[in-house]
Amino acid sequence: MGKKTGNEKEKEDKEAFEPLSLESKAPATVVLLLSSQEEDILVKATEAIQKFAEKGEENKVTLLGIGALGPLCKLIDHSNKVIKRNALMAVGIMATNGEVSDALKKEDVIPLLLQKLTPEEDAVVHEFATLCLASMAVDFTCRVQINTNDGMPPLIKLLSSPDPDVAKNSLEIIFNLVQDLESLEVLHELGAIPPLLELLKSDFPVIQHLALQTFQRVTTDLETRKIFREEQGFERFLDLLDNMEFNDLHAEVLQTVSNCLGDIETLQLIHNSGGLTRLMEFILAPSSPEIQCIAIKCITRAAQSSESRDVLHEQVIERVLVELLSAADDNVKASACQAIAAISFHPGSKDRFRELEGVPIVVQLLHSESSALREAATQALSSLTHKNKANALAVHEAGGHEILIQQLSESSSSTVASSAATLSNMAEQEIIKSSILLQEGIQALVEPLASTDTQVLKYTAMCVAQLACGNTEREKFQKAGGLEPLVNLLYSNDKEVLKHACFAVYACAGDTSCAVKMCRLGALEILQEINQSANRRSSFSELAMTSLLNSNLPVKYNRTRRLSANDIITSGFYDAGQACVGQPFLTLEELIRQPLNQKREIIVFNIPIEETVDLAEDRKPSPTEAEIGIKKVRMPPKKKKEKDKVDEEPQDILPDKSPISFGDVSLHMLIKEAKDTVFQLTDEREQYAALARLVSEAMGGAVPREKLHELGWVLHQSQLRFQLKSNVLPIGMINKGTYCHRALLFKCLADTIGKSCTLVRGDYNRAWNEVLLFKVDRENLRFSMPCRYIVDLMHRPGTLLPIDSPAAQEYQII
Repeated sequence: MGKKTGNEKEKEDKEAFEPLSLESKAPATVVLLLSSQEEDILVKATEAIQKFAEKGEENKVTLLGIGALGPLCKLIDHSNKVIKRNALMAVGIMATNGEVSDALKKEDVIPLLLQKLTPEEDAVVHEFATLCLASMAVDFTCRVQINTNDGMPPLIKLLSSPDPDVAKNSLEIIFNLVQDLESLEVLHELGAIPPLLELLKSDFPVIQHLALQTFQRVTTDLETRKIFREEQGFERFLDLLDNMEFNDLHAEVLQTVSNCLGDIETLQLIHNSGGLTRLMEFILAPSSPEIQCIAIKCITRAAQSSESRDVLHEQVIERVLVELLSAADDNVKASACQAIAAISFHPGSKDRFRELEGVPIVVQLLHSESSALREAATQALSSLTHKNKANALAVHEAGGHEILIQQLSESSSSTVASSAATLSNMAEQEIIKSSILLQEGIQALVEPLASTDTQVLKYTAMCVAQLACGNTEREKFQKAGGLEPLVNLLYSNDKEVLKHACFAVYACAGDTSCAVKMCRLGALEILQEINQSANRRSSFSELAMTSLLNSNLPVKYNRTRRLSANDIITSGFYDAGQACVGQPFLTLEELIRQPLNQKREIIVFNIPIEETVDLAEDRKPSPTEAEIGIKKVRMPPKKKKEKDKVDEEPQDILPDKSPISFGDVSLHMLIKEAKDTVFQLTDEREQYAALARLVSEAMGGAVPREKLHELGWVLHQSQLRFQLKSNVLPIGMINKGTYCHRALLFKCLADTIGKSCTLVRGDYNRAWNEVLLFKVDRENLRFSMPCRYIVDLMHRPGTLLPIDSPAAQEYQII
């Protein structure tokens, strides 16, 4: 190739473009320049965009809208350091806006930003790269991406950066990362604790607060607490508490202290080094109520385990808490009460609080106008009185039971639950129980039984079980409407509520009227269902059902088909037949009101209240006498001695009254005859035989098995029902009866005269009685093991059939 001539060179110079200086006030134009290949243009464009973004949030959103973010992210990795730095600064400034930050997540820029955290990069790059990451790290997916790209180690190194902005941004990213368990568990392994502790010395409050917030999170991890302890972290935190210049940090410092007191190992080391003493001095030192409350909560946190309570008790923490009960601020007193509630699980602390006169002070706090303080004080009393009779007595002497009863109608569920729990604890002593009952304590429990809060229901039911100890109290509880909500608790799916509800039902069922009422409310059916469930059944549900049945023998015989020797029939008992699935058990009053029907007769055992007629020589009444009570008849008055004779009007029996209301005269005569016949015999076997013969004679006499159909008992009882115009028949009026009628009469008479026997219902109108007798070994003059016998009341009245004999088996079945 030859050399260029002068003319050619001149021509080339004329064709060359002179250097161009660009100026633009349109952001969209500048964004277009980000695609230029000229470095000078890129430097000016990125610098212009950076300055534009710094002017305000609207500009950042504008830049996002005109598409600046994508090109800028690409320029972050430019080979030109100035372009790279300007682009990174622009992106960092824009990322502080929420909309931009959300858009940045779609740019897959995190790996690129993490690459800029190397020591080779300058502080400005570090600052704005971490600024971008800090804006993005609030998002979970971004945190996962940071961890996936191993971002934690370079961030921890940057905590020691001399540039406070870099340190602050890195710390903010780490704080967000440790919100996830994965990062939380590995932070201490990466050596983050020492540089975090150093940041507490920073001259910048924002860095100190961020470091404390990070410590508050990371010290929830046990392994991190160990490293924190080894690095004397707790001592440094106590130093911060001692320095009032840092009182703005005290609240966050105490949050970390609370975490450290959460495990016994750390607490023990703190105690051994004098840290607990320093903490209690700080609690009592003058400070803001807010800080005092947080400090007291540290003690509450520490008192969650029995080992920690031992340490606190050794430190005489009770004295500090009692002193705080007299603080001026209600919140401080409430926090002290919460701490007392926690530490009082230690038996020694319960006694020490009483010895320090703390119990009456807590009782006085129940009168506070602050609902939060009343709630905390009630919780403290609940804990103080749990299994501690002396403290319960101290509360009673301070009049605490009166206001606790009033608090059962509070709106706060926690206050109501704690009040009921405390009253239950106190009611374990009879003298206190009497005082509670005098203040209508058992009636006050009715309202909280309708609560939806499980703790309220649990402790209220527990208190009912404690207070429903006598028929008077049960009657008051019933009249106040407590039985229905109590029975409704049996539907609860909460095991504790159900357990205590069953126990309360057991207690209330000690009164027959309550037992009858609860059965009418469906308690028996619910308990049967519970006891058939493998998950819900418990000893308490079984106890409740047994108690209900034992106090309501008509229901027991109807449902279980058996009355034991301990089930003593009394006046008012009735046999409504065998239970039918799905049919409710009706009361005697309801059965009496029913019109005549074709169903089985109802047999009632009713002893006369008073004699209104002279007993005739015949044991059975005449047909006319059998109609007494359904017709208006004149009853002759009893004869009196001449000196006592007064004018006496004849007594009328109203037509709408049932004969059972006036007693079963024939039954009364049978009872008298049974006493005369049985008690004159000395041999127990003969006594049962004589009673059996009496029952047989009263019910139509002995009937050979092959002639049972000739007895005519069905027709006889139908005639009685027609005469009485009732399905309910007094047992004494039945002249002809089969197995079920005779067995019932035998049980009634035996129980009335004090003889022991069972009553068992079989199938097809079969029923029988079992008696227990000892066989006498006359040679050795001693009793052998007892044997059970079935009493024959039908075929050979008075015969005792060994329970396992063929004759006994034949007696029980058709």
